[in-house]
Amino acid sequence: MSASALFDITTAPLPTGRIADLAKGNPVTVLGFGISNRPLVTILCRLGARVSVYDQRPLADLGEEAMHAACDGVRFTTDLQDALTPTPTLIFRTPGIRPDHPAIVAAVQSGAELTSEMAWFLAITPATVLGITGSDGKTTTSTLTANMLKAAGKRVYLGGNIGQPLLPLAASMTADDYAVVELSSFQLFDLPAACVPHRAIVTNLTPNHLNWHPDMQEYTLAKTHIYAGARCERLVINADNAITAALAADQGAHRSVVLFSSSQTDPATFANGTDALYLADGHIICRHDGIETPLLAVSDILLPGTHNVENYMAALGLVYDLVTLDAIRTVATTFGGVEHRLEIVRTLGNVTYYNSSIDSTPTRTAAALSAFAPEISIVAICGGYDKHIDFAPLAKALCARARAVVLTGATADKIMSAIRTCPDYDPLRLTIRVEREFEAAVHAAADLARPGDAVLLSPACASFDAFPNFEVRGRMFKRIVQEMDT
Repeated sequence: MSASALFDITTAPLPTGRIADLAKGNPVTVLGFGISNRPLVTILCRLGARVSVYDQRPLADLGEEAMHAACDGVRFTTDLQDALTPTPTLIFRTPGIRPDHPAIVAAVQSGAELTSEMAWFLAITPATVLGITGSDGKTTTSTLTANMLKAAGKRVYLGGNIGQPLLPLAASMTADDYAVVELSSFQLFDLPAACVPHRAIVTNLTPNHLNWHPDMQEYTLAKTHIYAGARCERLVINADNAITAALAADQGAHRSVVLFSSSQTDPATFANGTDALYLADGHIICRHDGIETPLLAVSDILLPGTHNVENYMAALGLVYDLVTLDAIRTVATTFGGVEHRLEIVRTLGNVTYYNSSIDSTPTRTAAALSAFAPEISIVAICGGYDKHIDFAPLAKALCARARAVVLTGATADKIMSAIRTCPDYDPLRLTIRVEREFEAAVHAAADLARPGDAVLLSPACASFDAFPNFEVRGRMFKRIVQEMDT
């Protein structure tokens, strides 16, 4: 369902619950007019709320939906304090705005209730909610989870930080349905404990979004909110990631814990009584209540790379008791990946171009690089928005696996410095080129490529220095590549 179809919900059943009751006839402020908040504004208007919308962009730049909403009486402002005056009954926060912003804190102290579109959905949906968070692999794991449930004949809604807004659909869901929800640290930061998913994954945790979070401690704490409530009955954790493994240590008394590992092949290494997924004899094995069951042959997985085997393990940790072996294998043998994740764009002059624009951290780029066979030389395109994270791991991965790298965007100089100071850097083995503009960087990568090479867009950075999101960046890359002459 498209975003525009979701916005036009004049006849759909309205969300219910305490938040709906508070909104009726009262002033409500919506912070941000992004994808999920657009249908939210329509819902609030239908409930009879007096809606004000704050967005940094002026009304003229917000598109047709905003113009229609303004004609229907919604007040738009680019002044946050103005949006919160007089004090509204409800404030709906967009994920990009911190809840401890002084203006928001003052409004809450004056009686406003702070919430979000996602918190409202999670509070009222009758569906079983499967939540996915982590630094890397969230979107692929979410998609695999949804696809396996669908293959097993379940009705599934996929949303959150991926796909469609779910709040407009909540009233149409039933207790037999499943909502697979990707959740970012921004969304989880102030999520009420009563709203946590029924089952949750933390795929891994590495430094990320440190331009929004002041330190790794806060970032990690935000991620733990996905299971910090009694409703979460199962927690799936990456045993190979030191931070997530530590998080799992004290959770067994509160909920079922499932550990997964692509490196620990001996089930004895997992705690007694803990369910686990691991590799043995070329299969993903599930140990549940002491019984070991092969779930999937690794050779059946169409997606390349160890990180995608881990993504399957993570998804299976959520649904191994809800799906059939046939459903698992059907997905593995047919699913070719999500757009912008090691997506093959075309082969031109015996050079294959890959779009992995989703790779917004060094660890994601390292995983993308490792997915290629050793004999394939890689020309990487890296750089973008500065999230204030350490590029030393990226430099190490590029020195180990790439033949050339083209650096672009706001972080080009920082990445170049990290490469040149990396102990593994050899200028005779890794060519570095800087092109500030994105299109010039793509053409530079094509010029550096030789027959048999792979040109890989894997930025290791967010897109916001030049693009509104990674999807726009990835589609721009594909357009440039498709327009190249032979």
